[in-house]
Amino acid sequence: MSDFDPFARKMRDAGLPGVAIRSFQHYFGQLVAGSQGLIPDADLAPIPELPALAELEDSRAAGERALAHTAVVKLNGGLGTSMGMTRAKSLLPIKEGLSFLDVIVRQVLWIRERTRCPVPLVLMDSFRTREDSLALLAHYPTLATSLAPDFLQHKVPRIRKGDLSPVAWPEQPEHEWCPPGHGDLYIALLTSGMLDALLGAGIRRVFVSNADNLGAVLDLGILGWFAESGAPFAMEVKERTLSDRKGGHLARLADGRLVLRETAQCPPEERESFEDVMRWPYFNTNNLWIDLRALKEALDEHQGVLPLPLICNEKPVDPKHPASPRVYQLETAMGAAISVFPGARAIRVGSERFAPVKTTADLLRVRSDAYVLTPDERVVAAPGADPAHLTIDLDPTFYRTVPQLEERFPAGPPSLVACRSLQVRGNVCFGAGVVCRGGVRLEGPLEIADGSVLEG
Repeated sequence: MSDFDPFARKMRDAGLPGVAIRSFQHYFGQLVAGSQGLIPDADLAPIPELPALAELEDSRAAGERALAHTAVVKLNGGLGTSMGMTRAKSLLPIKEGLSFLDVIVRQVLWIRERTRCPVPLVLMDSFRTREDSLALLAHYPTLATSLAPDFLQHKVPRIRKGDLSPVAWPEQPEHEWCPPGHGDLYIALLTSGMLDALLGAGIRRVFVSNADNLGAVLDLGILGWFAESGAPFAMEVKERTLSDRKGGHLARLADGRLVLRETAQCPPEERESFEDVMRWPYFNTNNLWIDLRALKEALDEHQGVLPLPLICNEKPVDPKHPASPRVYQLETAMGAAISVFPGARAIRVGSERFAPVKTTADLLRVRSDAYVLTPDERVVAAPGADPAHLTIDLDPTFYRTVPQLEERFPAGPPSLVACRSLQVRGNVCFGAGVVCRGGVRLEGPLEIADGSVLEG
């Protein structure tokens, strides 16, 4: 079965706007046609050099001038299901009892206090994260501006793998739906009215990043560089290392446009080339800078549906029951829009602007003393620590979910300032005041006593 009508009815009945339905139909058609969206090496050229953040100190003055027309947008639709969570990941405590979202709010309030410029903060929530996230924002009454505090990411139907029909799951109807990936940002800005509201409030540019990336703070140097460049779109990229080689990379098309090539878009026979970090040296941090006038023009040109590459994920309909029916989730990535905007730019940044929390190992790292919260509300490496190169490998049988992690670190993380690597196999429970130094490997079952110093 490959009839779109049942999907259209389901989406209309759920109150989804026509643009969102047309967008889903566009990608459903690609799925039915068996489109793979492959981008071979022959279509691409490497990017040998990019400007670096360290070179932008002279752009800070331009950034301060542009700040009055700039807003911060945080992608806040993630639930952290891979870590066993069922509510917004951004509400997880990370430092000094503060959650990701607390830190984000405090960063924006600090910028306002320092510059006397009322920079708006806007969340892109999902239907599963909105209520709890807005409840947290209500604790910061001075954050409010004339703009709404958030707008909603759309939801799209999950597709039954066997016959490409809308999946039905009466036991938990919410499992019949999924978010369409953060590429939905552009349509959601349009259909929610937030794009027009931002432009009407005099906002020309937005800085967009993931709520779980603590390094993604509005930077005046990058803002000034972006404003002075006149570019419609800019992406912060980081140099790929061997540990990043399986992720997507930035390249240039024959017509000069920048493009992201993800793993799923690489022909299988070119996988070795794809993983060559010397040939393809940059990856997307998902920290983006967008000119809203250029975005509005692009949306008008494409009737509201930007032609982003399709990402098709296969999952069980109920994540808690792996044996439940298999479904497809159709998604897009917001960084892929770099190829939609002629004249888009990229800038090279360091690890201080890319510290996402995707796993419980990442969470342990950022909760530890390897990171500190600064007076200007940034989460940065502690003096003498090198968390960007700290390898943490936790046994997934015992540490995959947040409850599992917290059960085995009841007194909090060990000291990791002087740690180079921590590998844990088996069931190991840590006492209070444990210190890890150098390379540490533990094999359970073990109870680490309070105050233990572990090394080697």
